[in-house]
Amino acid sequence: MWKRFMVVFAAMSITFSYLYMRIYSIAVDDEYRKAAVSQGRYVLTVGKTYGNIYDRNMNLLNNNSYKYIAAVNPTTEGITHVMEYACDKKVVSKEAYSGLPFVCEVSEDCTDTSDVKMFKVTERNPDNQLAVHLIGYTRDNTGVSGIEYAYDYILRNECSIEKAVFEITATGGVLDGTGISSECSEVGKYAVITTIDKDIQQICENAGKNIEQGAIVVITTDGEIIAMASFPTFDLNNLEASLDDESKPFINRALLPYNVGSIFKLVTAASAIEQGIDTATVFECKGYTDVNGKIFRCHNLSGHGELSMAEAMKESCNTYFINLSKEMDGNFFVDTAKKLGFGEKIYLANGITSSQGNIQSYNDMLLPAEKANMSFGQGKLTATPVQIARMTAAIANGGVLPELNVIMATVENESISYTSKQSPEKVMSFDTSFELRKFMEYSVNNDVSNAKPFNTTAAGKTSTAQTGIYDESGNEILQAWFTGYFPAEKPEYIVTVFVENGKSGNTSAAPVFKEIAENITALEKEKTAERIYDK
Repeated sequence: MWKRFMVVFAAMSITFSYLYMRIYSIAVDDEYRKAAVSQGRYVLTVGKTYGNIYDRNMNLLNNNSYKYIAAVNPTTEGITHVMEYACDKKVVSKEAYSGLPFVCEVSEDCTDTSDVKMFKVTERNPDNQLAVHLIGYTRDNTGVSGIEYAYDYILRNECSIEKAVFEITATGGVLDGTGISSECSEVGKYAVITTIDKDIQQICENAGKNIEQGAIVVITTDGEIIAMASFPTFDLNNLEASLDDESKPFINRALLPYNVGSIFKLVTAASAIEQGIDTATVFECKGYTDVNGKIFRCHNLSGHGELSMAEAMKESCNTYFINLSKEMDGNFFVDTAKKLGFGEKIYLANGITSSQGNIQSYNDMLLPAEKANMSFGQGKLTATPVQIARMTAAIANGGVLPELNVIMATVENESISYTSKQSPEKVMSFDTSFELRKFMEYSVNNDVSNAKPFNTTAAGKTSTAQTGIYDESGNEILQAWFTGYFPAEKPEYIVTVFVENGKSGNTSAAPVFKEIAENITALEKEKTAERIYDK
């Protein structure tokens, strides 16, 4: 009995010894060790990237800036290394105390070690984001305004997530010697391609840096919006800072209606010419005119004397155009304005629409005073900078009104769909537009104009619109405008500048047009030189 017990005990001892040695062998063998923790991963999200927004030349308008994020194994060496480059050292101290792997923003100079891995992470919007009103903003990864809202279903259709991966032990510690790996999916199958030209957008935003409240719109003759800037702007990465700003920076002023003033004299002249009134028709400006007992005054209180239509446009004489309107059919006058896009919403994209503004009605034309107001762009008349740019394009185009467009194409699952456009509409004769172009050239090419560029030719019209609103000092708030195109002989770019509460069109808006025209012309010459050099 005793001998049998000793044999069994010896056999069991040998068996358990073998099993113990086998388990130990597996535990210390590196290959088995890796296999044992292959499912043990600690994953941190380093960055997320949603669909791209491009300009017309496939330059990124968003997702085009970067920050540097370090993934850290919280060893003494890892903490010491990353602390030197951390943008916020308090974050590192707090995370290190937890004892778990973490990520933190660092400077570009931070280098990789066995316990620290650098990631160059895409930022959706840089601090100096271009075209913020058009791009729009998001909340909780959902588009709220602009293109982010209009094309949310495309831009949020994909999400590239960049991850830092740590191999961990069964007890939750980082596995020694395994380093930090990365995982990232591609982005680019879904995108929005705009008609914006990034370089020209930058030119406009630079030119408008002194505009406290206003807008700039640049379009091509075929109606593509290549720049749209509204002032003031706001920081897409710090929206809260602008919430209580009295200047209302979230408003896209390019799409809102304002008092128009003298640039509407182009419409009055167009309607008169279309009705057969000769441009050589002369009226005398005495500084005022009487309309059924109501006195309308010219900005030149002493009067301009006798003027032709071209001279009246150059001098922006109110009384001339009031007298001209007396010779015009009122209904035809309203129809001309409607044909040129006044009183009509302009749809640019879902949620991106230029307001319709307001024009006088046919019944208003039965009231001589209201007809007089409309003749020089006052009274009930309002329009948006986008509408004014479109009207100007019709003049530059030989009487053809283009459909406006700000989206060139969309990309869904790598399939490109180009935006369809309606055919442009003939709204006035070529001869009428030719006369208006001569008026606009005449207005710019004089000694008092602040719109004349030094390196190209241009044509345009100023406006200083009364609002009937007065500030605390009793001064009337004026809306300053300039709308024009260049080069004068072969128009390529239409530029409309609006300055809310400006001094005058020639003082506040015309110099901005001049700077834009000069810089775009210089840019085009530079691009041409580069193409020649490349050949």
